[in-house]
Amino acid sequence: MSLINTQIPAFTNQAFHNGKFITVTNESIKGKWNVFIFMPAAFTFNCPTEVEDAADNYAAFQKAGAEVYIVTTDTHFAHKVWHETSPAVGKAKFPLIGDPTHALTRSFDVHIDAEGLALRGTFVINPEGIIKTAEVHSNEIARDVQETLRKLKAAQYTAANPGQVCPAKWNEGAKTIAPSIDLVGKI
Repeated sequence: MSLINTQIPAFTNQAFHNGKFITVTNESIKGKWNVFIFMPAAFTFNCPTEVEDAADNYAAFQKAGAEVYIVTTDTHFAHKVWHETSPAVGKAKFPLIGDPTHALTRSFDVHIDAEGLALRGTFVINPEGIIKTAEVHSNEIARDVQETLRKLKAAQYTAANPGQVCPAKWNEGAKTIAPSIDLVGKI
């Protein structure tokens, strides 16, 4: 069953954020757009490159009114040390959520039971807590968060403009489509 257009599950997790430990819940993220980026674990090889990519693009996410959350199966304590010791991860100004019980990775269907780790999953969540995009793939393939940013903006556009759809490779400001029977077979 797809998670698209479903409510995020109830959760309460600890995170490391800007030098402090904070609590992040399904209720605390409501009211704004959110991007959850699941990774296998801290102190791995590919994960810091993705955290750095998200950090380098964080201002664009903030400008779009969205918060970014990195989630791994580690604790928030491990995230503190990871942030302090990795130059790439040290750039992160967004919360690093720990999921040592694996409840969050399981509820987003990205948990690898045999390994106790998460797959690389990316989810765009609207202000009501509804999952609007989901991408999950194998751990040896890192993501490009500019594509996530594009998907976020498309989800925001269609939310603000009911009856419009964003065609392939749509970017902010580009033409959209108003579906109609007259277009069937003509595109």
